[in-house]
This record gives sequence, structure tokens and C-alpha cells, in this order.
Amino acid sequence: MIIKVDVGSMRDPFILVEDDAYYMYGSGPSENDDKDTVWTCYKNTSGRLDGEWLKVDGFVQFPEDAVKNRWAPEVHKYKGKYYLFATYFSAQRGKRGCSILRADKPDGTFREITDGHITPPEWDAIDGTLYVDEDNTPWMIFVREWTCMDDNVGRMAVARLSDDLTHFTSEPIELFRADSPSWTDCNITDGPYMYKTRENSLLMLWSNFENNCYCVGVARSENGKVDGKWIQEDKLLFSEKLSGGDQGGHGMIFTDRDGQKYLSLHTVNWNNGDKYNKATFIPVSEYNDALICQF
Repeated sequence: MIIKVDVGSMRDPFILVEDDAYYMYGSGPSENDDKDTVWTCYKNTSGRLDGEWLKVDGFVQFPEDAVKNRWAPEVHKYKGKYYLFATYFSAQRGKRGCSILRADKPDGTFREITDGHITPPEWDAIDGTLYVDEDNTPWMIFVREWTCMDDNVGRMAVARLSDDLTHFTSEPIELFRADSPSWTDCNITDGPYMYKTRENSLLMLWSNFENNCYCVGVARSENGKVDGKWIQEDKLLFSEKLSGGDQGGHGMIFTDRDGQKYLSLHTVNWNNGDKYNKATFIPVSEYNDALICQF
């Protein structure tokens, strides 16, 4: 069953299942600017994904420098703590970048542990996500935006993180370009998320556009390493054509309390000419070492 969550407009929904509860982090409307978003958190203790989601107030202490473009929060449990990877526009640097915040509990309060943006200060960078490899080495995969590229083509990048997740311990490595897949002629890189299959293949979900419609594609690491060569799958995971009408993106995979895997993403609807984004959960399964949405 496909579930659309009724919490108003929500982009970039990221789900954490913890302490017999579901937590949903995302980009929600800003009370001060109707054209901007802020990091938001909702908690569901009903035991059902279609149950009631209640807003968690005060879950994050916003950095003073985070003046706008507060996008794409996602929370990962790592060494007994909870880490929020998120994007914001820095008034000091005049750029978007990724930052990491930490809390003792999934509902906060999250406080910044990086020295402002962890990504290079001269880059526009967004959508940082965590991956811990088989050697327990943490990495951040993130978007180098098209807005800071001479050729206006976005890139996907990765850098090794310190054990305490406060800084990079390697220079960022370019993984692929936005125009790498056969299915797109657009230059956007968006929403990376790492997934290991049962056969131990390393996949990356990420978003771009197919025929001007927001969608989710899949890249596969050729050698199973995060900093290796990435091959783009020709078949999309989610698209307007596959879904029968919805376009959407910025996806991630989670497993519910009953063991069912879901793709979480925001679907894009149109209401009086304005975009309206809704958190949507679609059942997924693995078949032949690949993910398939169950529409």
C-alpha cells in the first residue's frame, strides 16, 4: 500500500525507526518566509505508518549562520549518538553547504558539531548523507551543485569523515556527473542515499529529471566501494511514468517494524499552479540484486 502522509507540505522526508517509534525529518515551510523551508521533525508512536504524526518542536538548535535554504535534514544513529546531516545557506560564506549536528536522542536537541559547513567553503554543496563502509570508516556523500560549476553541470562527490564526524579527513572525490545517465538531459544532482543489497552490492539512490519530470535513479558501485567507479542503471526506480501520474524525488529506503521496505520521497502535486510536496512511502522489494517499487 502506498502511503501519503498528511502533515502539510514536506520535502526530502527521511525516516528513522527507533525506540518503537517512527521519526520523519524533512524540509517544511518556514513561518518567516513562505518561499523558504526549515528543518522539521515529526514523531509517530501509533505503530502504523499511516497513523498520526505529531510535530516535534525544538528538536534542533539552528546555527546562527543558517539564514535560509535549510534543507534536507536526515538523522543517522552512529556510535550510540544521533547525527543530523543537513544543508543551509551561510550568511558568512554566502554559499550553501552541508553541516552535521548531534543529539543524545532522535528528537533532539541537535546542535552543530562541525565548524560551520563541513563542505569546501568555495562550493555550493547540498544534501549530505552518511555511509559507513565495511571497515567502519564513515563517509559523507553530497552534491556539488551545478550553480558553482563552470559548465553548469552538477556533480556527486564523497569525502572521508573523522571518527567523530566533525571534519573531513580526505579531499572530496568526484563520483559522477548529473548528465551521466542515459535517461536524463538535465544537469541537476540531488538527494543521494546509500543502500546495500542482500548480495552486498552498493547502490546510490539519487534524483534528477526525465523529460522535465522529477524522478529517482540508481547508480551502482562497480567494485562495491563508495569511492570507486559508479555505473548508472538505465531503469529508473521512480518516475511519473512508473507511478502512473506522480513525479517525485529525494528518496531513501527504510524498513518498517513489520520488516517491509519502503521508498520514502516527496511527490510533487500542483495546487492552483503552486507546487505542493507530500511525504510518500512506496513499498519496495529486492529482485535480481536490484530495487523495485511495488506500485
